[in-house]
Amino acid sequence: MADKIKIAVAVALLVAGIAAFYYWSESLAIVRVLAVIGGAVAGAVVFLTTAPGKEFFAYSQESIDETKRVVWPTRKETLQTTGIVFAFVAVMAVFLWLVDAGLLWAVRLLMGRSDS
Repeated sequence: MADKIKIAVAVALLVAGIAAFYYWSESLAIVRVLAVIGGAVAGAVVFLTTAPGKEFFAYSQESIDETKRVVWPTRKETLQTTGIVFAFVAVMAVFLWLVDAGLLWAVRLLMGRSDS
């Protein structure tokens, strides 16, 4: 129950920051933006004290650790793969153009509209 109240407070803080942005419409833009950022940060801090917030933070940390373990391709591998993809696309484009032209010719022949 306490987590639900904390989540409601976090949402209320975020909404308060957004409301302050519109309430201070005559103020400087930096003040208005800081109100939104302040509400978002305050809401995030309150949210991170809840059980779902702690789980989300742990998940985020695990995701960052997993990203660090990924073996990224080298520049050479990336260029080679990109070249292969471009070559395949070109070959498929020519193939599909030939199939389309052949089917067009066949349909015209069957319908008696042959140009020759």
